Amino acid sequence: MNDIWNSPDKFNREASKWDENPQRRALALSVSQAIITTIKPEKNMNALEFGCGTGLVTLEIAPLVKKISAVDTSIEMLAVLQDKINASGITNIETRSLNLSSSSESDFPEKSFDLIYSSMTLHHIDDTAGFLNRISILLSPGGILTIADLDLEDGMFHDDPLEKVHHGFERRELAALFYDAGLQALSFETIYTINKTNRSGATAAYPVFLSVASRLSV
Repeated sequence: MNDIWNSPDKFNREASKWDENPQRRALALSVSQAIITTIKPEKNMNALEFGCGTGLVTLEIAPLVKKISAVDTSIEMLAVLQDKINASGITNIETRSLNLSSSSESDFPEKSFDLIYSSMTLHHIDDTAGFLNRISILLSPGGILTIADLDLEDGMFHDDPLEKVHHGFERRELAALFYDAGLQALSFETIYTINKTNRSGATAAYPVFLSVASRLSV
């Protein structure tokens, strides 16, 4: 059981078989396609994915941008991604083991990114407001933040009732947190629905949104 916020232990244990889940792969493809369609990444962009896992999203984005810093707290997840990078000869993805919820812009030589994105990671981070403030500092002026995550749910999505997570997000409340962090919410769109049998034994639908925000001019 995981009673610590953002603990990498669970993900380290599951890394080697992470990609075997077909719905997980389908979700990642939907997220990456939605990012590509909405943001239209460009070859001059420096990008960052926080909570990159095994790179299911980043590997789709990489051909379209200049460089990606793929960040995760799980060393084993990053090892799987690095194996993929090595096998494919990809040269524009740099993997980094880093906990951005307690790190700052000084950890990155670039200091700023044109695009920051994540998939199903924000609900694992305790202090949403503080984290968004840290992330906004890493964005270049006019840079884009796009986050895919769960809509507010009934608390039954995760199989471990003791796992420390947010039970999704209410979109208006998240948009307000964006604004407080110096970001302007541009859009929210439902991009995927996870249908699963939750721990109560009921089959339920859990919508996933893609939020897009830009850094406000200072």
